[in-house]
Amino acid sequence: MSVPRIIKVNELLRKLLGETMERELSLKKGVFITIAKIDTSRDLRYTRMFISVFPEQESHYVTETLKKELPKIQKELYTKLHMKPMPKLSFKIDTTAQEADVVEKLLKEIF
Repeated sequence: MSVPRIIKVNELLRKLLGETMERELSLKKGVFITIAKIDTSRDLRYTRMFISVFPEQESHYVTETLKKELPKIQKELYTKLHMKPMPKLSFKIDTTAQEADVVEKLLKEIF
């Protein structure tokens, strides 16, 4: 399996997951999630979806909601994608922004 195929699968999954989550996921008012990155294994069995949450304090609430809604999201994905094997989804909080803030603060202290 080639890398360009994984890239195409990731792009397709990002699009479909975004649409599905917008339609199926009901979050508290004022809580927003963004799909930061999709990472599918080379054998297409597993997909990790990295999400960023705004406000950051609601990260725990969002992960709990996603855990509850995962079967519904996975089923919706199965009906739209016609590929085998179908990747099993997992969600991770993207901490890149927080880590970048820490590095930026350290750099400001140095200079």
